[in-house]
Amino acid sequence: MNHLNSILIEGCLVRDPLFRMTAKGIALCTFSIATNRFYKQEGNMEKETSYFDVESWTKLAEKSRMYGHKGRGVRVVGRLRQNRWTDTDGKTKSRVYIVAEHLEFRPESKQDGEGSVAAYSDRAPAQAFADAAVPEF
Repeated sequence: MNHLNSILIEGCLVRDPLFRMTAKGIALCTFSIATNRFYKQEGNMEKETSYFDVESWTKLAEKSRMYGHKGRGVRVVGRLRQNRWTDTDGKTKSRVYIVAEHLEFRPESKQDGEGSVAAYSDRAPAQAFADAAVPEF
């Protein structure tokens, strides 16, 4: 049984997405988003900004390249992934980032309309899960 690893995050792109093809010809797009949290402390409103790295693959990478740009609002649904490696000094390093499974780009202006959200997903259709046999425990 898999453990739950799911994340939903909204923010704005910090810079334009970086698109490339892997050595095996698979599309990969990376970008960073900033999220703001507002809270009250000692009577003053405070703002806390956090930054998160995101990877999108295949069709989502293409959509990220087409519609993502610095400052655009985005909602990312995906999973966390951790890479670990040893650097040249022999120290163990790690990096945690988000692998996108669904993206929604916010309208860029009022002319785009309040309801016009560009949504893209690489998840399997719900029917595929409904047709699957449920294992017994």
